[in-house]
Amino acid sequence: MTAGGASARIHLHMPDDPGLRGVSLRRAGGTDADQVVAEEPLELRVEGRSTAITMRTPGHDLDLAVGFLLGEGVIDGIDDLRAIAEVGPNVVDVRLAEGVPAARARLADRDMYATSSCGVCGKASLDRLPRPRQRPGGWVPERALVEAVAAALGEAMPLFRATGGCHGAALFDRAGNLHFVREDVGRHNAVDKVLGAALRAELAFGELGLVVSSRAGFEIVQKASAAGLPAVVCMGAATSLAVDAAAFAGVALFGWASRAAVRYGEGGSHPERP
Repeated sequence: MTAGGASARIHLHMPDDPGLRGVSLRRAGGTDADQVVAEEPLELRVEGRSTAITMRTPGHDLDLAVGFLLGEGVIDGIDDLRAIAEVGPNVVDVRLAEGVPAARARLADRDMYATSSCGVCGKASLDRLPRPRQRPGGWVPERALVEAVAAALGEAMPLFRATGGCHGAALFDRAGNLHFVREDVGRHNAVDKVLGAALRAELAFGELGLVVSSRAGFEIVQKASAAGLPAVVCMGAATSLAVDAAAFAGVALFGWASRAAVRYGEGGSHPERP
C-alpha cells in the first residue's frame, strides 16, 4: 500500500498460513468472517540465555533470529553460527561458533520486549544502540529500477492483500529481481527475516539492495548497513535519523518509491532526484 493511500483488500483463503487468523466481524447488516494478520511473541535465546522478546508474525522464525543477530552485531556472517533451532512454541535458541567473543553475545540484550512497531526498544542506554557500519559507497540503482522493485514488492505481498495489516521487505538485484520476499506485522521483523534468509543461503549482499513497503527509520538503515547492502528503497518517507545514518554508512537511500522516487542527499534530509 502506498504511503498515505488506500487500496482494496482481496480476501484470500490461505488456511495453512501461520500469519493469518480468522475473525468474526459485526457489521450493520449482520456478521461476516474475515482474516487478520497474526501477532505473537517470539523469545530469542543465545546459548540458552533469554536475550530478547519481540512481537512478530509467525513464520520464518529462524531467519528472523539470524537477521536480528546480524543487525545487532552479534554475528558477522553465517560462519559465526554453530546451530539454530526452535526449542519450544515461539522460542528460538542460537548457538554461536567457537571463536565468537563472549561479549558479542550480549549485544542483542533487551531489558523489555520489543513491540512490532519498534526495532530498537528495550535497550537500556543510548550507548547500547547498534551503530551503522561505515563503508565505502557502492552500487546506486537508477530511478527506474527503484520504482520497478517497489511496484514488484507491492504485487508480491499476499498477506497484506488478505489483511491490510502488515509490512513487506525483499532484496533486489540489478536486473530488478526480488529475492526472499517476507511479510510481518513489524517492518523491522520483515527486514530481519529477509536478511536472515539471505545469510543462511550465503547470498552476497554487496550487489543487492533492500526494498521495504514502509517508511525508512533508523533501524532499517542500520540493519542494511550491518549486512553491507549498498541501497535501501522505501515506499514511504525516510526519517531524519535514517537519512543521517545512510549518509554516514554510505548507503544510497530512496523514498516515495511507489510514487515518484527521490534520493535523499548526503548529510541532510532534503531529497534529490536520482
